[in-house]
Amino acid sequence: MQLADSSRVCSWKHAFALDNPIRRLIHDPKKILGEYIKPGQTVLDVGCGPGTFSIAMAKMVGESGKVIAVDLQEEMLQILREKAVNLGLESRIFTHKSDPDRIGVSLKVDFVLAFYMVHEVPDSKAFLKEIVSLLKPKGKLLIVEPKFHVSATAFEKTIEVARQAGLRPICRPKIRFSNSQLLSL
Repeated sequence: MQLADSSRVCSWKHAFALDNPIRRLIHDPKKILGEYIKPGQTVLDVGCGPGTFSIAMAKMVGESGKVIAVDLQEEMLQILREKAVNLGLESRIFTHKSDPDRIGVSLKVDFVLAFYMVHEVPDSKAFLKEIVSLLKPKGKLLIVEPKFHVSATAFEKTIEVARQAGLRPICRPKIRFSNSQLLSL
């Protein structure tokens, strides 16, 4: 099983393009995630990059919640750790460097975000099965993929793999320039 390889992953050298005011205006984390994340929850940001969503999630879960921010690249995690310290959120954000073939987290979570990253995963079946194993009962997964990079047909194949892994589609949130699906156990 292989979850990602470096030729498919957005390099840490492009972190500025993943987290800037324009990006946060287009993909406002609070608007996208606000109805799914509650204080006290444990949430997982897979492929967190420089932390655009992780930082917002940490604010949403509050002091009693946790964000597990996972990325393949230590450099992305270091950028996120520095932001968390600067914002006083380091006690809520736990970074984890994944292996190329697995996420490698064992803590059960209430919510998982996979934003613009499933297309980077060569083995989506193994990836989604691992996500299912991490979700608490009634846990949710939000998959968001870029329309400019992932065709509607490819996205539908991903959702079918998610169904086969044991997830139930709930709704398709409207997210700019994206295909999206909220799923639940």
